[in-house]
Amino acid sequence: MTTGVSVEGEVIDKDYPVTPVPRHARKSLFSMAVVLVGFTIFTPTMLAGASLGTAFTFGDLLWVILAGSAILGVYVAALGYIGARTGLTTVVMARYTLGTRGSKLASILLGGTQIGWYGVIIGTIGALTAQAFDWDSWAAEAAVMIAASVLMCLTACYGYRGMYWVSLVSTPLILLLAVWVVQRSLSEVGGWAGLFDAEPTTQMTLAVAITTVVGTFVSAGTQAPNWTRFGRSGRDAVLACVLGFLIGNGLMIFFGAIGAITFGEGDFVLVLYELGLVGWGLLLLFGNLWKSNADTAYAFGVAGAELFHKPSKTPFVVGGSVIGTVLALAGVHGHLVDYLVLLGIFIPPLGGVIIGDWIARWRAGMPEGEELPAVHVGNLAAYAVASALAWTSDHFAVGIPPLIGIVVAIVLALLVARRTAPAPAEPVGSVPR
Repeated sequence: MTTGVSVEGEVIDKDYPVTPVPRHARKSLFSMAVVLVGFTIFTPTMLAGASLGTAFTFGDLLWVILAGSAILGVYVAALGYIGARTGLTTVVMARYTLGTRGSKLASILLGGTQIGWYGVIIGTIGALTAQAFDWDSWAAEAAVMIAASVLMCLTACYGYRGMYWVSLVSTPLILLLAVWVVQRSLSEVGGWAGLFDAEPTTQMTLAVAITTVVGTFVSAGTQAPNWTRFGRSGRDAVLACVLGFLIGNGLMIFFGAIGAITFGEGDFVLVLYELGLVGWGLLLLFGNLWKSNADTAYAFGVAGAELFHKPSKTPFVVGGSVIGTVLALAGVHGHLVDYLVLLGIFIPPLGGVIIGDWIARWRAGMPEGEELPAVHVGNLAAYAVASALAWTSDHFAVGIPPLIGIVVAIVLALLVARRTAPAPAEPVGSVPR
């Protein structure tokens, strides 16, 4: 695993969860792209796409996917760039933005939502495996959930390298299989013309639809610096984020929508079942969710390391995996869309505050060893106001909640920073643009 022992006997994590990633440990653009694309090629995202596919004409659906993916992609790319420049995880950057104690909000919010996602994925694996084999036994389904969780937890404990190799092997296979199923879907519905002729069977507002697209990966996207901090330059980080969160995530929503329009089913695993390809369906299921959930476990592991000021993520990966598995056994995966909408409201303002504060105060680098305030009241207030406005936008169906949350948070953080003394000289952890 990615840990060692210092001379004092303290366990040291070679993934650097609470310190800047040194230059010698930085990765190539290809390496980061493999990890981030592998992260976003994610089966439950298709379920969100299915809910959109039945609510819009195909032409309107394309605009919804493009708008939501653009908001998500630009937002994540900005955070990814900052991660590469500083070498820090999102939750450690939050110490500079929110204060050493205020950053605990970020750790709880981001780590907690990722544990929830972990439970959604584990529950999805159990439910779809049971459906494939026509199991009526809840015990058998639960056994699959527990076994899958152990495998994903171990991969996350091995850190960046473990996630890289799983993604490198499984992502191309999954994409090839998905493209093949799209071709079969088009033949079933009468080609592209048949998709454009399909009529909506459900209703959804434009704002909710775009918020759903953003919500699919906004929690994980806010933690993109967890991986882009390994980047050799800010430019590499931006390209990797665009490939993963704009293109990769958008494609999965698109695939799920096509499945819903053609087969009345948004999950390609179930489409494969309908085509009589149970074995391929299970391959897609386990390959896809294994790599994505390992990334999820890694994210709440580094959040836990920051929260409790520990140098190793491994205990928190294990503990979070146990909690996520319990949530899966309790059926958390049955509330996916509502969960995505909540993420789309309350997570983006956090990233917006970090972006705005970095632009205003930390572009030259975040100084290591600088004494930071316990609580940065101004930036916490900026997050609270932006979140309240995003929630109000959703409640009254006015505007696009995640976009409002991001923009308001950035603007307020910039305004707050005007009353803050400039950062001291001699920053560390910054890499080429």
